[in-house]
Amino acid sequence: MTFQTGHVGLNVSDLDRSKDFYLKIFGFEVFGESADPDRRYAFLGSDGKLLLTLWQQSEGRFATGLPGLHHLSFQVPDIEAVRRAETVIRELGATLHHDGVVPHGEGASSGGVFFEDPDGIRLEIFAPSGAGERPAPTASAPTCGFF
Repeated sequence: MTFQTGHVGLNVSDLDRSKDFYLKIFGFEVFGESADPDRRYAFLGSDGKLLLTLWQQSEGRFATGLPGLHHLSFQVPDIEAVRRAETVIRELGATLHHDGVVPHGEGASSGGVFFEDPDGIRLEIFAPSGAGERPAPTASAPTCGFF
């Protein structure tokens, strides 16, 4: 039996704000959303494939000290796509870790940007190569991008 991740569902505190954030950074399209004010959600994806569902059913910020999601990672074809995303992340004023693109480890060519969505959910956009020109994060800032 083979498994593959289907879509990912995230709890958010403000659906409109989060939807706008994900549409701008990832270029997703909205496949559907609820009109029910008591059950708000949006289905986001690209190329006809559902990737992310945002559910407005939370308050506060993402709790990194509790069990659950560590970070959500998205692969893109090349480092230029990572840099384009980084530009949008900076324009939106999102929290960006390591001040931009970093490799996944010392001597690694793969790498990307590590950042947070409006609710503090930790995200990564990476490419399989092209990130090796910058130093890798140090032991105090692990190569997964988040501590």
